[in-house]
Amino acid sequence: QVQLVESGGGLVQPGGSLRLSCAASGFTLDDYAIGWFRQAPGKEREGVSYISSSDGSPGYTDSVKGRFTISRDNAKNTVYLQMNSLKPEDTAVYYCAAAGSWLVAPFEMGEYDYWGQGTQVTVSS
Repeated sequence: QVQLVESGGGLVQPGGSLRLSCAASGFTLDDYAIGWFRQAPGKEREGVSYISSSDGSPGYTDSVKGRFTISRDNAKNTVYLQMNSLKPEDTAVYYCAAAGSWLVAPFEMGEYDYWGQGTQVTVSS
């Protein structure tokens, strides 16, 4: 059974850090491109970051560049999203997703085949 499970969310003060994990079961993550998306209350889901399957090259949306880092540990079948210098506007449910084909539009939800259930990130003092 193919499954993605996110973890690592929580409540953090502005300026703090969190590391989200996306663990895969039922398939090998390094065969897939992985994306992180987020959805804040009342807003559409948006792409945050992705890492390609071919060479592991990362990409970030402008609002998180320099603050977030995506990485993968193939031995653990897990992808991480290190989030530093968190801001209240980063508050959202964060989802990871896996794409089995080449990403043409990495921040488009339709590119992805499998989704996790999400983990809540709240940035507040």
